Amino acid sequence: MAAEAKQTCYEGSSVQSFQFYLEHSGEHEAILQCVHNILPGEFKGEIDAQMLTLLQSTFPAVPITADIVEGSSQLTDNFKGLVAKTTNLQKIPFAWYIMHSEDYERQVKEKGDMKTFDFIHMIQMIYYVDNLADTIKFYHSLLKNNGRLMIIIEAANGGWDTLWKTYKKDLCVDAIQEYRSSGEVIACLKSQGLKYEEHVIPNSFDITECFNPSSQTGKRLLNYMTANDNFYQSFSPEIKGGMLELLRNKCSTEKDGRVLFNSNMSCILVYA
Repeated sequence: MAAEAKQTCYEGSSVQSFQFYLEHSGEHEAILQCVHNILPGEFKGEIDAQMLTLLQSTFPAVPITADIVEGSSQLTDNFKGLVAKTTNLQKIPFAWYIMHSEDYERQVKEKGDMKTFDFIHMIQMIYYVDNLADTIKFYHSLLKNNGRLMIIIEAANGGWDTLWKTYKKDLCVDAIQEYRSSGEVIACLKSQGLKYEEHVIPNSFDITECFNPSSQTGKRLLNYMTANDNFYQSFSPEIKGGMLELLRNKCSTEKDGRVLFNSNMSCILVYA
């Protein structure tokens, strides 16, 4: 089961911004390498498709169903298109829930007949939910015996964590109202007495162009990293200057004249 969030911000131009970021950051490749290390098997394709293909190859005799909870209609359509042209995925019965995570939770509880799962993943979605503790508690309650909940999120004290917590008042104003990293997730798991294991997903990407005001690549990266349509028009000169200084000096390292942003993530496997 793939669980997405209350508001993904990925509609319209945000989808293109997200795809641009993925092309430049190597984030999906880093996540897939981690998944490959944790779950043995060979697979190719987008993350959800790869995980399903991996499960099929690992458990060929076990029937697989997939419930997809995704707040973005465009990302859902992209995944449906991938399923339609991937032969092995066409054998899997899919249930599509194009809604916010809280709406799915409400719907499940109203029905009273809770479907349970062997595997649930929550990749880069914890930022968008209203209540972290309630969300984890709900999805954990949907696990079968010996099931696993996989949460992938930005690492505590990484570049994203530093940027968004330093400029919380300026950045946490739209879809993301409260920035969370692996630190908040692990604290929540501990408070609920849940067993888990954490795996570091090392990643960095080149943000050198962000310090060239005339660079379109730099502008687009800054737009995505601050969740704004136009970085240079959205903040005061003082805030912009402070963010750029923080990005260079506190969120990144320099190598061979290039500025490499610390984009480490954490993969947290929670036991049923």
